[in-house]
Amino acid sequence: MFGVIDLPTYLAGLVLIVLLPGPNSLYVLSVAARRGVRAGYTAAAGVWCGDTVLMTLSAAGVASLLQANAVLFAVVKYAGAGYLTWLAIGMMRAAWGMWRTRRDAAAAEDAAAPGEERPFRRALVISLFNPKAILFFVAFFVQFVSVSNPVMGFVTLGVLAQLASVLYLSALIFGGSRLAAAFRRRRTLSAGATSAAGVLFLGFAVKLSLASA
Repeated sequence: MFGVIDLPTYLAGLVLIVLLPGPNSLYVLSVAARRGVRAGYTAAAGVWCGDTVLMTLSAAGVASLLQANAVLFAVVKYAGAGYLTWLAIGMMRAAWGMWRTRRDAAAAEDAAAPGEERPFRRALVISLFNPKAILFFVAFFVQFVSVSNPVMGFVTLGVLAQLASVLYLSALIFGGSRLAAAFRRRRTLSAGATSAAGVLFLGFAVKLSLASA
């Protein structure tokens, strides 16, 4: 049906995969908590665009090339790990700024200002620099694509994956927006949460750098 084999199994696996925390969902939650619903959806749009690109590349066989070429995989892997590390350092610096200005309301607002951050672009790059995601899309999707209608199968699976992502990220965005009010009132809490996000991003970077094809 619609080029898909064993749809219930795919949906069950998809729910588990979407709920598994990762750098994409963490970044969207962080943006929503710091800047509100609109900025959260801007970041989420970057994730959805990045996922669409990865699914398209997977359908075209690019992920299989990464899996077969160790050098190319290593280049993408370390570039992604480096970008996540850079984001983690930026979060920790922002947290330090919040901590230093926690008793100065005006300065604290400046520290929390968006500055040069572009949520869409950052979320897009985080999504694209994820070779494990590319390999996952191939390994997972292919199992449920019918050989009689592969194009329709990839489209159907991709639409379902994006729908699940929309629902999940929307829940994170509205949850994060509620945290925003508490963060504005308590600068120490905001600094602590931002520091924790930075540490998690460092963890993602280490995990990615150790990944194998």
